[in-house]
Amino acid sequence: MELAKRRIVLGVTGGIAAYKSCELVRRMQDEGAHVRVVMTPAAKQFVGAATFQALTGQPVFDDLWDGRVPDGMGHIELSRDADAIVVAPASADFLAKLANGICDDLLSTMALARRRSQCRLLVAPAMNVEMWEHPATRRNVQTILADGTRVLGPAVGDQACGETGAGRMLEAGEILAELVASFQERLLAGRRVLVTAGPTYEPIDPVRGITNRSSGKMGYAIARAAWEAGAEVTLVSGPTALPRPFGVRRISVDSAQQMLDRVLDEVDAADVFVAVAAVADWRVASPSTVKLKKRASAEPPTLQLANNPDILATVSALPSPPLCVGFAAESENLVEHARAKVNAKAVAFMVANLFHESAGRDEAELLLVDTSATRTLARAPKLEQGRRIVAAIAERLASSVDVEETPRKLVRHEGKHAA
Repeated sequence: MELAKRRIVLGVTGGIAAYKSCELVRRMQDEGAHVRVVMTPAAKQFVGAATFQALTGQPVFDDLWDGRVPDGMGHIELSRDADAIVVAPASADFLAKLANGICDDLLSTMALARRRSQCRLLVAPAMNVEMWEHPATRRNVQTILADGTRVLGPAVGDQACGETGAGRMLEAGEILAELVASFQERLLAGRRVLVTAGPTYEPIDPVRGITNRSSGKMGYAIARAAWEAGAEVTLVSGPTALPRPFGVRRISVDSAQQMLDRVLDEVDAADVFVAVAAVADWRVASPSTVKLKKRASAEPPTLQLANNPDILATVSALPSPPLCVGFAAESENLVEHARAKVNAKAVAFMVANLFHESAGRDEAELLLVDTSATRTLARAPKLEQGRRIVAAIAERLASSVDVEETPRKLVRHEGKHAA
């Protein structure tokens, strides 16, 4: 229930994408939000007010002079107890009104009258590609961004008019992810975070391999939490059935060597490396190029194993490594094994867990272990644990600046953000 007790006003403007807003209402309510809908006159040409009233169980407002508001000031009343106003779809006309402070209907007046310190404003543009790319729209977007409005998308793809390009409204799940993220502290704003997740798969032959029970859920949760905290996130993932977290760049791999290669391709640009993946310790030294056949009278084949690379140790040993955090999935002696890895691999801290109590599950109890201290993260959903780990990483980043470290970080940041 990511939006439990949150009060959200959904603004709907004129556009064919208004039909997506019906699903958005349900998705927000599924996460515990209390939703009220405000429509522009043009929006009613695409979706009727009765639809949103049926979905929310609340009256729909569309008139600046609505007599149902006791004091006749709907633009004040509707925004004062709202935690966020989400306008989806947001037409080119509505973006122009926001940019220039024009208030000629209930929604535009409410957006201007909201208390900005308590009510965030998010807009999901939806329009024809030429309208989106027009210089006037680009100027308006830059203006509302500077005013603190969060602009969600738009996406690129086929449009209702038959053309293709930027201007499609984000899907309901993507807007929901942005809304949830808007309530999180931007602890890693301006940072670049590299995360590994999932199992690796080491081939025995073309159809068989060595892997493990890791679901990837914890790594994906950390990637999402880092994105929510404002970071630019790259996720190097072994084989999983999980969808890519919205806003996160994913690179898919199979084997440990592939994972190491992709990590080394990306690590120079990273401020933080979080090694969550359950990397297989061994691989088959010489995988068969054809399927190994089972023979009733024959002995099983003998597999010659070789050590896989230690990805975390390799990264932490680089001449100029990012802040490194590792995971220790153990079956016993959590603190002892995790601290040994902290010392051996020279990382900021290890996140330790009992593998059989967390693998494949949606919740976990974790320990943060460094060279001298241990902190318990009480059992919680993995996304919440990811946010706690991100907060711990932010603390380390804030406290790790010293005379030797500062010049390297400053040079790298200037190079990364200059583009």
